[in-house]
Amino acid sequence: MGVTGGGAAAADREWSLAELAAAYAYPEPFPGASRTWLRANMVSSLDGAAQHEGRSQPISSATDMRVFGTLRALADVVVVGAETVRQEGYRPARARAEFAGAREAAGQAPAPAIAVVSASLELDFTLPLFTSPLVPTLVLTGAAAAPDRIAAAEQAGARVVIAGEGVGVEPARLVRALADLGHTRLLTEGGPRLLGQLITAGVLDELCLTLSPTLTAGNAQRIAGGPSIAVPRRFGLVSLLEEDGFLFGRYRRS
Repeated sequence: MGVTGGGAAAADREWSLAELAAAYAYPEPFPGASRTWLRANMVSSLDGAAQHEGRSQPISSATDMRVFGTLRALADVVVVGAETVRQEGYRPARARAEFAGAREAAGQAPAPAIAVVSASLELDFTLPLFTSPLVPTLVLTGAAAAPDRIAAAEQAGARVVIAGEGVGVEPARLVRALADLGHTRLLTEGGPRLLGQLITAGVLDELCLTLSPTLTAGNAQRIAGGPSIAVPRRFGLVSLLEEDGFLFGRYRRS
């Protein structure tokens, strides 16, 4: 794997998990910072597709999944949209022995919580994501969500967090609500609709983007959807890794 940026030297071998954790470390000072840090992790084909046949796995790779696992292991909470939960078959995050000591030292739970963003709460609460997570799953919704669906989520063992005045979630309030729960290292894995909302609201601090050396054509979504913003936001390149034609970029808000 080759690498540029961050002062690191090039390497022609597989990076260890410890090296990946150092390369993707959250900005200091943590813990006890006065603000949160929200990063996104997405994969895109060369022609801009975030999915193939509704899933990201076909354009991913083994190294991409190692980065995926590392980013999860560094996070307090993983924020994901309800549609992505359905399409990708989300399960609870697992504890990783390789990161146990670092998480304990940082005051983190053994695994990150999964926080599902849903206005309708039309979710299958019999899934392991809700019934048997290592850390209770959070469900982020609006104050006008249906009471019976809120009750169903809570009965399944999820913790419902109100992060909006209406039926939907407001991105800035989502970030504040998670911080109030002690979650300051935030990671979102999309999907495109949720990422677009976070970008539009100006709350995204960092994008970790895997560029897959694949072409898909078709009409798959980009990594971010929804209405465009008035002025494109500029992010700066922090680091760039390469392996087997895949590029792993880390971009930070300028």
